[in-house]
Amino acid sequence: MTFPPDGAGPGRILEVATGYMAAKQLFAASQAGVFAALAEGPATVAELSAHTGLPERTARILADAMAGLDLLTRTDGVYATTPATARYLAGSGDDVDLRPFLAFLDGISYGHWLGFGETTRTAAPAPLDLGGDRMDVFMTGVMTYNALHATMLAENYDFSRHERVLDLGGLSVAFLSEALRAAPGLRGTFFSSEFMAEHAKKAVAGAGLGDRLEVAAGDPVTGEVPTGYDLVLLEHVVHRFDAGQNRRIIENARSAAAPGATLILLDFFLDSDDRQRAIDALHAGEYLVIDGTTVYPEDEVRGWLREAGWEPVETRALPGSPRVIIAEAR
Repeated sequence: MTFPPDGAGPGRILEVATGYMAAKQLFAASQAGVFAALAEGPATVAELSAHTGLPERTARILADAMAGLDLLTRTDGVYATTPATARYLAGSGDDVDLRPFLAFLDGISYGHWLGFGETTRTAAPAPLDLGGDRMDVFMTGVMTYNALHATMLAENYDFSRHERVLDLGGLSVAFLSEALRAAPGLRGTFFSSEFMAEHAKKAVAGAGLGDRLEVAAGDPVTGEVPTGYDLVLLEHVVHRFDAGQNRRIIENARSAAAPGATLILLDFFLDSDDRQRAIDALHAGEYLVIDGTTVYPEDEVRGWLREAGWEPVETRALPGSPRVIIAEAR
């Protein structure tokens, strides 16, 4: 038998085509508490069944699937968490607990993807139902994902060289909170819509940063933006607005900046070169199918920055997260 050369076989096609099976079993394992149970120590199928209340057959299916996906280990029939699942899915440490984000993907996002064929034909999302407890699932999931991005940013950018930072039009105060924890001399302002400002105030109250972090409500497109900052942060702003609004927001960011200031623009972007980063392209579909928002080409966003008086100097891709364009005020 002649085997096809590397890359010419069906393996990658089938891996992608069956990806929903992996995702749904991950969601089920998380919801059932498989990772949390194994945080207490390695376990057999029978022990995992007893811990979670799952039938042994189901516990074996989920545990084997997670082991096959390298999210658990299996040695002589005994299962254990990996370093990643122990950190992010067991709820037993100081890292971001991603289980609420998985609940959002399962309970909100997945249902929209079932109609993605129609969405691709119309370029219009299905109605977003946030009735009942779905709003809480939505907001908790989104804020959890943002908390992960905020942690990744703080690990990949040195905030200590700045004194005042403005988060303009952002979704989550977690970015400022992580920056202020990383840089004790930094002070920050979160300026966003009334809805997001109210969420931010609650988060600030529990973060113990109230003396260094101010929250203000206003329109990032048309509102009067505070000034005098040596760092401006646009986190998850660009994909939520149209091109004209984005130009205005970036102009407002430039007006808020002190001479020589830096701008960090964090979002997912489409690439113009031969290699597209998968996570960005997948989020283009996610944002479209959920609420019709847009993942823009990075080249287009860089053009808006230059028009407004910012000079892009670097792009950093955060692991498993968005990328950041770093620009300097001209």
